[in-house]
Amino acid sequence: MDSPDLVMAPERGRLKMADIARMAGVSISTVSRALAGNPLIPKALRDQIVEIAQTHGYVVNQSARSLRLRKTDTIGVIIPLAHEAGQTISDPFFLEIVGRLADEITRRDYLVLLNKVITTEPGWLDRIIQSHRADGLLIIGQSTQHEALNSVADTYRPMVVWGATMPGHRYCLAGSDNREGGRLAVSHLIARGRRRIAFLGEVDAPEAVQRFEGYRKGLDEAGVAFDPALVIPSHYTRGDAQRAVEGLLASGVQFDAVFAFSDVLALTALTTLQRAGKRVPEDVAVVGFDDILLAQHSTPPLTTIRVDLEAGARTMVDLLFRRMAGASSPSTISPVELVVRESA
Repeated sequence: MDSPDLVMAPERGRLKMADIARMAGVSISTVSRALAGNPLIPKALRDQIVEIAQTHGYVVNQSARSLRLRKTDTIGVIIPLAHEAGQTISDPFFLEIVGRLADEITRRDYLVLLNKVITTEPGWLDRIIQSHRADGLLIIGQSTQHEALNSVADTYRPMVVWGATMPGHRYCLAGSDNREGGRLAVSHLIARGRRRIAFLGEVDAPEAVQRFEGYRKGLDEAGVAFDPALVIPSHYTRGDAQRAVEGLLASGVQFDAVFAFSDVLALTALTTLQRAGKRVPEDVAVVGFDDILLAQHSTPPLTTIRVDLEAGARTMVDLLFRRMAGASSPSTISPVELVVRESA
């Protein structure tokens, strides 16, 4: 029978693994191990067997081998966007965190399989797991899928989620202190004399909810009354953020600062305000969240809450590989830092 680990180039003769074993003077199992790169086979012998296989037009069939061994050497990176189907992977935040995750994954000689999921149908995560296309999963954000993540957590261990702590979550989680970040942003603006601080963003996903709670806490600590008119709903796209800020300006509601859910929204607010003739920060101060690479290159540079995405990606991958190896891996929430630049 032909080896399940080998395929034959169409222009070559049909050679069986037994033929390679006969030519090398070894067993069929030795040939299989040598072609898989098993270090238990002496290097000289491995090289000889590989040369015979290549001479006769054979290469290692990684797909067949992965199926047989139930190992893909691939990590799945999933972005669930049930709450925001219009958001794209080209969003600067996703580009940065996916890139940093890919750096960490490929450093371990694994491949990356990227998947954006907008469905809310029950079982979507089970179907991804049952496809066996990856040895482990990294989920960027919980979206509205906390229960879906919890439903597989007890039976599927090689999964780590980037997001916010939630009551009763059973999956391994890595994230940042969203509430403290919101509080720091508002406290900084109030210390600079701002009192009419708008919150720009939605509160439909766990991280957004916690950042808004931090916004409310910062106001309360300073004795500044919360005004619902200053909560400006905006989806997570630049187009929607622009329309939201334009609507705020047209409404006549007085405001002297904007705290945005993310840097992408904050940068959009900054440029929209400037186009409307507002000076930043003289007329309106702007603070974002995440500290993506673009934040320091805006005009003026963006004051923001820094989430260490490089360390976060490294933590996620470390936790995942520990879980893949059967070790324990507790959830980790990292501190955030206020980065003061010229926009506030």
